[in-house]
Amino acid sequence: QVRLVESGGGSVQSGGSLRLSCVSSTSTDADADYRFAWFRQAPGKEREGVASINSFGATTYADSVKGRFTFSQDNAKNSVTLQMNSLEPEDTAMYYCAAIFRPWYVLVNLGPLSAADYDYWGQGTQVTVSS
Repeated sequence: QVRLVESGGGSVQSGGSLRLSCVSSTSTDADADYRFAWFRQAPGKEREGVASINSFGATTYADSVKGRFTFSQDNAKNSVTLQMNSLEPEDTAMYYCAAIFRPWYVLVNLGPLSAADYDYWGQGTQVTVSS
């Protein structure tokens, strides 16, 4: 069982920045392929994919965050980080870290921002952006 622990949420004003981190109990430096992602869910809305990164370092971003968010990984720390800049009130949501560990030939057929294609989830961290 993989455990994911998020941190770094908080409250900022519009235009501000936050940095979310997700630490995995499973080594990301092991000889296995994986994909991590951040999803968010605002009250009354469906969960949406924000960004993903795979074991090859390839990233995918939702159109709404391109150019503002950056997803990176630190294999030495078994962690991934989402740097969020130029935050807008529309970014307010609970943010969840998700992960899947599969061979690359399986991962290529799974949607990088599809919540249904992830096996493990963190508890979430709240991000609130005020105008």
